[in-house]
Amino acid sequence: QWQLVESGGGLVQPGGSLRLSCKASGFTLVDYSIGWLRQPPGKEREEVGCISSSRAADDTDYAVSVKGRFTISRNSATNTVYLQMNGLRPEDTAVYYCAAPSREFASIQPMCLIQAPIYSHWGRGTQVTVSS
Repeated sequence: QWQLVESGGGLVQPGGSLRLSCKASGFTLVDYSIGWLRQPPGKEREEVGCISSSRAADDTDYAVSVKGRFTISRNSATNTVYLQMNGLRPEDTAVYYCAAPSREFASIQPMCLIQAPIYSHWGRGTQVTVSS
């Protein structure tokens, strides 16, 4: 059974850091591009970054709003993808989700495609609040 579980959210002061985790079960993360998306209160969901599958050398891509502050990485041994967030700002407050495409899509497209609607599997999200 496919499952993605996010963790690591919380309350942090502006300028602080958090590391979110996305633990997968039922499938092998290295075979899939994985996206991190967020939904701020009252706003639409947006993708902040993604990591390609191992077939595409774990290439990463980021939204302009987080480039240089956020970093996505993968640990194949624990089947986990991470989102390291530094220099957090109040506008980063949101529920953060990780997502994966279907097996069929992943078999033909190893690259992550930021901002493209390719995801079929989602976690339940973890809340990140940046406030003093």
